[in-house]
Amino acid sequence: MENQPKIIVIGGSAAGPKAAARARRMNEFAEITMFQKGPDLSMASCGFPYFVGGFFDDRNKLLCTPTGVVRDPKFYWNAKGIVARTNTEVTKIDRKNKRVEFTNLVSGETGSQPYDKLIIATGATANKPPIPGIELQGISTLQSMQDADYLRKIRDDGQIKKAVVIGGGLIGIETIEALNLAGIELTLIELLPQLLTFLDWKLAKILENYLRTKAEVITQNGVAEFIGEKGKLEAVRLQDGSEIPCQLAVVAIGVRPNIGLAQAAELEIGELGGITVNQYMQTSDPDIYAAGDCCEITNLISGKKVLAPYGDLANLEGRVAGENCIKGNVASFPGTIQTGICKFFDWGVGITGLSEEKAEEAGLEYVKIVNASPDKPGFMDGKLLITKLLADKNSRRILGAQCLGPGDVAKQLAIWATAIKGNLTVDDMVNADLPYAPPFSLAIDHSIASAHIMQNKMNGVFEGISALEVKEKVDRGEDLFLLDTRGADEFSETRLGIGETLIPIGWLRSRMDELPKDKNKEIITFCKISLRGYEAAVLIKAHGYTNVKVMEGGIAGWPFEKEK
Repeated sequence: MENQPKIIVIGGSAAGPKAAARARRMNEFAEITMFQKGPDLSMASCGFPYFVGGFFDDRNKLLCTPTGVVRDPKFYWNAKGIVARTNTEVTKIDRKNKRVEFTNLVSGETGSQPYDKLIIATGATANKPPIPGIELQGISTLQSMQDADYLRKIRDDGQIKKAVVIGGGLIGIETIEALNLAGIELTLIELLPQLLTFLDWKLAKILENYLRTKAEVITQNGVAEFIGEKGKLEAVRLQDGSEIPCQLAVVAIGVRPNIGLAQAAELEIGELGGITVNQYMQTSDPDIYAAGDCCEITNLISGKKVLAPYGDLANLEGRVAGENCIKGNVASFPGTIQTGICKFFDWGVGITGLSEEKAEEAGLEYVKIVNASPDKPGFMDGKLLITKLLADKNSRRILGAQCLGPGDVAKQLAIWATAIKGNLTVDDMVNADLPYAPPFSLAIDHSIASAHIMQNKMNGVFEGISALEVKEKVDRGEDLFLLDTRGADEFSETRLGIGETLIPIGWLRSRMDELPKDKNKEIITFCKISLRGYEAAVLIKAHGYTNVKVMEGGIAGWPFEKEK
């Protein structure tokens, strides 16, 4: 065993192939076998919606190396010296005798094989609710290569005209775009009050408003029954009794870890239903490792265990497991800050670190701001970004960032993810040395501007107020002075219509007599993105007004209906 350890990997999607490849690079002479239940290996499953949507047409691109070679068993043997057995299900882990039993699902052949170290990378399965009619033809998930093939065929055939997508998470949002590009009339159904529940309500509502320009959206309602004729889906009945005609339903209500083998082998399972692993990706059996969507891992900010079924994390975890099963526990995967992003038509949307809800669950005192501003100068066709930033009230450490809009969301999330992982504070970020040229960013990058707003707020330079709080105050009929500081042309083009007074920032010093005589009256300032609103608030406070707030995010961040 010293030079030729026997390594078995169960699972051939993301974590498994990465673990096998890393183990090979650590030891040229190890005997490495990878078992894959399905027919395909190393599928780029995060690319499934884009194959379905027609961003590319060759399904092999989901299975290829960067040089265009399909990762099939022949490739794994020739390029990596790894035996890859497809269509072969491992049916039992015999820990006592250190063997696995398997069945070839095509030939029916059974067998067993010994291991010195075992890596479980069995992934996750799409949740399918026990709803009447769930077995009708026309109901699918988007979890497997076969699902992607099925939905791509529907796109190419062009016969289906109406579809519903059940679930407003990442997969549901990506599926909506894919099917919309196929020319299908769509309805999104979400049981909870908001889409993308990892976002805080306001940002989720802004995304929902954008989604409504592409599809029908129903929230706070679930599917009660799938209705069919002759075994084929014809409609869905919702919990409120309404019916939506459709020939296709894609169920995207999350995934659950595949832990059957691990459970049967009496490995420790965590409270969330994933395999328990330590930082070395080692299970409760020291000779068995696990990686990917089947595991529970640690949230680095809250310290709590989480399920984080993301393809990038699966690869990182697989790399650690593969190295450690050869070298001993020398590599570690400490955990996640749960960074996630998705493309949605012309927008990006994502989060890194904690949302408000998760920060409250973790018992953290935090300060929040919203920044709505472009990613590049206007003369370089800059696009809007809306960022919500959370920082710890006491340590000033960055806790989380949420970002959406047509601008470069991925860049913002990458900056904040690195800041969070490095335990950087707001004060570290206000002078961040980022690359600048007009084709790429503003002179003060959107992320640095967000840090400036946060620092100003934490230092008491201004007091912020959220759009939600403003709406609640207006609805309660509170005595407010709402000051819109934009230009008259902007006001005539779009306005909130909540009783605001227009005084453009350039006129404010000469029109101070139009402000309330009572200097203790609550004044709320805003503009398109609230930069001019902030400047107005500083000016008004200098003239003795004591209760001045800036509506963060401005009109761009207003999630409710506008008058115009």
